[in-house]
Amino acid sequence: MKTLDLGKEKIGKLLLTFSLPCVISLVVNALYNMVDQIFIGWGVNYLANGATNVIFPIVVICMSFALMFGDGTSAYLSLKLGENKKEEAEKGVVNGILISIIISVILCAIVLIFLPQLVNIFGGTDTLRDYCFDYGYVIALGIPFLMIGVTLNSIIRADGSPRYAMFSMVIGAVLNIILDPIAIFVFHMGVRGAAIATVISQIVTFVINILYIRKFKSISVTRENIKPSLKYMTNVSMLGISSFITQMAIVFVITTENTLYNIYGGASKFGADIPITVHGIVMKINMILVSIIIGISSGSQPIIGYNYGAKKFDRVKKALKYVLIISTAVSTVSLILFQTIPEALIGIFGSGDATYNEFACLAFRIFLMLAICNGIQISSGIFFQAIGKPTKSAFITLSRQVLFFIPSAIILSSKFGVMGVLYAGPVADALAFIISSTLLILETKKLSSKPKKEKEEMQEENIDKLVEIV
Repeated sequence: MKTLDLGKEKIGKLLLTFSLPCVISLVVNALYNMVDQIFIGWGVNYLANGATNVIFPIVVICMSFALMFGDGTSAYLSLKLGENKKEEAEKGVVNGILISIIISVILCAIVLIFLPQLVNIFGGTDTLRDYCFDYGYVIALGIPFLMIGVTLNSIIRADGSPRYAMFSMVIGAVLNIILDPIAIFVFHMGVRGAAIATVISQIVTFVINILYIRKFKSISVTRENIKPSLKYMTNVSMLGISSFITQMAIVFVITTENTLYNIYGGASKFGADIPITVHGIVMKINMILVSIIIGISSGSQPIIGYNYGAKKFDRVKKALKYVLIISTAVSTVSLILFQTIPEALIGIFGSGDATYNEFACLAFRIFLMLAICNGIQISSGIFFQAIGKPTKSAFITLSRQVLFFIPSAIILSSKFGVMGVLYAGPVADALAFIISSTLLILETKKLSSKPKKEKEEMQEENIDKLVEIV
């Protein structure tokens, strides 16, 4: 905040400064679980990867809360600084961190106690169950470190230190990449070893981010202002509700997919284990590219939030335009990759039989047929979050995953079996694109390059000059 003026600096420079580290951080975060799967696929077997897909919803639930508190606090910080209310910004940041600590400990306890039941809920089959327990219990121990680290990462970016946030995430990812093969190939610890490597990496990221608290640029966090407040916890949580819904929707989608694959898989040549394993891998590859879009949009959040709070709506519109253009370009590249080289993409995670590879190609080409729509839909949701309109943001996010995909998957799978789940993907993408585009167009029309008060002052000034001339 001291080196870059969010209200005056060129939008392109600001977007590059904030979004690039954010993109790297989110891609690195997406790589955590993906790296585990790559080494498990080559070091154990491809079905063992199904265990990470069953446990993945638990990780996503934890990420949902972490991002809600982190992105909500980030938005609150930017808005309050734009309004020149530093004290309120400090209280929001403190309570955003406190609520993340509290919820992370609660979730850790819940997962450790109820893991067998959670494995059943999220589609664990008899073949995958033992792998799930080996992986899941270790991952559960790392939940507090994961959540607090992610929450702080978002706040650090909004404080004007996106490079620091990127550094902490990259260090963790590199460490995970180093430890995974050691645990699996040297110590022969299987899926449990992959989980241990992940948790150690999360702890390192957590420690680096904790050390930043004393280095805040725009605010001061001291013992005196560490006072829990339900009011501020609620405020930051509501601003981050879109991020929460985005992630939680993934949980419902994965649960629905795994359940439908369990029900209809037996009647197909693919069975249940192959669709559950493959679809999880396909979605994680897609998540890498989606993370780029989210990173670009989230990086714009401090810029849009600050200028919206300062009523500089021309800068808000310009930042949004840049985000939409770049996000659409990324989603276009994604579509090309999914349609042209699905065999190469699935091959990264180890070799499988012909049936495994066949379903992988179908999943990429059918389920992600309209991935090009993701750029607008994701960016729109984060835009509404940045300007302090969480209800619209939540609705846009909710529309694709819950309102459209889950009903489509249930209806189409009843007619087309496992293929119906794949067909539901493009149906949901098309409908969500229409909704988000409409709301975004209506909102941008309300934005004026000059606030009403400023226009009136200019008109009065012009009248005074005219009177003087006369």
